[in-house]
Order: sequence, then C-alpha cells, then structure tokens
Amino acid sequence: MIQLVAALALVFGLATPARAVVEIIEVISPGGLTAWLVENHEIPFTALEIRFAGGASLDAPGKRGAINLMTGLLEEGAGPLDAQGFAEAAESLAAEFRFDVGDDLLSVSARMLTENRVAAVELLRSALIEPRFESDALERVRGQVFSIIDADSRDPDEIASDTFGRLAWGGHPYGSSLNGTMESVAALTQADMFEAKDRAMARDRIRIAAVGDISPDELGALLDTLLGALPETGAPMPPRAELALTGGVTVVDFASPQSVVLFGHAGLSMRDPDYFAAYLIDHMMGGGIGSRLMTEVRAKRGLSYGISSFLAPRDRSETWQGYFASANEKVAEAVAVTRAEWARMAQNGVDEAELAAAKTYLTGAYPLRFDGNRQIASILVGMQHLGLPRDYINTRNARVEAVTLEDVRRVAARLLDAGALRFVVVGRPVGLAE
Repeated sequence: MIQLVAALALVFGLATPARAVVEIIEVISPGGLTAWLVENHEIPFTALEIRFAGGASLDAPGKRGAINLMTGLLEEGAGPLDAQGFAEAAESLAAEFRFDVGDDLLSVSARMLTENRVAAVELLRSALIEPRFESDALERVRGQVFSIIDADSRDPDEIASDTFGRLAWGGHPYGSSLNGTMESVAALTQADMFEAKDRAMARDRIRIAAVGDISPDELGALLDTLLGALPETGAPMPPRAELALTGGVTVVDFASPQSVVLFGHAGLSMRDPDYFAAYLIDHMMGGGIGSRLMTEVRAKRGLSYGISSFLAPRDRSETWQGYFASANEKVAEAVAVTRAEWARMAQNGVDEAELAAAKTYLTGAYPLRFDGNRQIASILVGMQHLGLPRDYINTRNARVEAVTLEDVRRVAARLLDAGALRFVVVGRPVGLAE
C-alpha cells in the first residue's frame, strides 16, 4: 500500500524545475506501440519504463499469488540462459532490469548503456517473451514468497493493512494480499506461471516511457523488437471494487505495548475535477510536520510520534486513509482527536493563510523529485496510465494555484466524514471498544 501511494505521489506531486520545460515526444512504433519519450543525449544511457495495467488483480480464480510469483521468476532464466546465466549476461552488459507487481500494474524497468543497447534489449526480450519458469527457480522463489507471507502474518502494519483491505473490498482482489496464501502459493505449478504471464502481459494494456540517449526512430524499432511478440490481449480487467467500509473500530488482538492504527473512508479518483482541492486538504490535514493531525495528536498531546493521512486512489476504488502508532493506553484518545480534527476540517474548512502555506510548499518542494532519467520515465508512464495530458508536468503547479478557498471548503464538506471513518487497531488498546 505504501508503495502504491508513493508511486501516485510521484505523478501528482511532480512540479517542473523552474529552469526547464520538459518536451515529451509521442512515438508510435511501426508495429503500432505508443510510447512517450524525453530525449537527453548528455549521458549515453536510456531508462525504459513499461507498465501492464491490471497487475495482480488479474490472478485467475483460485490462483491468488500466481502473478506475483510469476513476476519474481522473470529474471530467473530465459531463452537459452538459466538464472545464473541471465544474471551474468545482464552484469556483463551493465544493464539493470527490475520486475515488480502491484494490485493495478505490473512494472518492467530497464536501464541500459547506449553501446550495449541492442544486446540488452535482446536479453530483456527473452525475459518477457521466453521465460523458462524452471522447477528449481520456481521452488526457490516460492520459498521467498512463503517467507514474506510468514513475516507479514506477524507484522502489525501488514495485519492492519490486510484487515482494512478485507473490510473495504471483501472478495475482490483488492481485499486480499497479492502474495496469496501459503495454500494458494503451494498449489501453483509451472503451467500456472505461463498462464499468469499471458493473463497479465499483453499488448492491449501496455504503457511505455523512455528517457535518455535514444531517438524516436530508434525507440520505435526497439519497442517492436522487445514487445512485438507478446499476446495481443490478456485476461479481462477485474470489475470495480465497491467499497464496503462503515464507520467504527475494529480491534485485532496483538501482544505489543503499542497499537498501530490504520483508518479511512471513501476517497476520490485522480480524474475527479476536485482532486487537487482534496490533495491540498490532505496536505493540511496530515501531510507534514505542521499539519493539523501532527499538531493536535503529537505536538499538543504527545499521543504519537507521528500521524499521517494520504489519498489512496486505485484503478477500481478510492479511499482516503491515515496511519499512526500509539501506546496502548493513549490509543483511545488519539482516535477521538483524529475524529474531531476530521470533523473540524469538514465543518470549517481552512483560512487563506493555511491554504497559501500549503500551496507554497506543494509548488516549491517537489521539483527535487524530478532528478533522474528513471524517475522521469516512471512519472511519464504513470501519467499515461492516469490519462493525463503530455503537458501535465509543465502545468501541474498552475493547477495547484488555481484551487480556491471556496473549493477547499466545498470539497472538505463533500468528502470528509468523521462518522464514516473505520479505524483498524492492531494491538491491545485500553478503553477502546469495537
């Protein structure tokens, strides 16, 4: 969940450096693949980011964890190379590949030197088109997933996240861990890996961005070589996840001197016209050291070392969440103060000074994130996934500045509902009833 929020923040938190305007070129390959490119020939390497929409939510029924396990196997041998041979080949080319999966996206990241680009692309192509999924690699990565599942079962943060997910989305894929369970992962076969790849990695759901030492013509040819042999279509996208959260408290018993608390209710889509107003509200509510929740919960009362809130829109459901940890005897008061601040923002909004300070921070701090080819490529591909225009990174600050005090008050009243907050508490809180 934290990774998801961080990735989304890169897109909506992005501001263009004052010294530059980013020129994004749309490239369409001879084979019909579309990519966004920022040329930069100062350094002889290229960053390539590929996203397949759907991610782990495309697991087949009864096969939860298959796409996650498959993703972990993509660099464990491909084409004529076993796992060790693949790693040695990548190292010899000074190429770097990363394969990750979330509930909404399967990500492929690559960095390659210009002089080795042809060979690096061929190696990456073998991983995407000809993975081996050999039994020894399958068992090794399966064991790693087992270790993660076991560790998560004893981690209060993961327990809180899993519990919140079940309460929010039930039987939808969002309602369970993409890692799967011990039982579901144990049952997965080599054939399931090939099926999972075809379900998730297809041409009809690709978003692509490249930044670096490559021309539009070179990028078009590269894309057809790299991705042209993928299946044309994959599994159907999952349905919308209807949010089932209700207000109240859920306590999960966990032996610890402190409790962790994850709370939230319905949020809004990044495509919602009110998203930037909500983004500013969230910053003022729980986005930094001077936010209202930090002031009331930490600074004034010492109920927690830190508390935060965050907008968490997914492709098929949206929530507005927050998190803190507190000593068991202080949790009840911290929950009450959080509810009160949520209600105060909804009822009274903010004043001009508070809004101006938030705008100054959000328009001034984020250029620091725009600091490397991989970062830029990741942002560009995220923009495509969200349906944002190519000029977004050059107009983002203007969108923040355009939010008015009336917008903030209207959106706070529309969306913030203290009575609808569900608090998931993992620990042994004193005086806090479900």
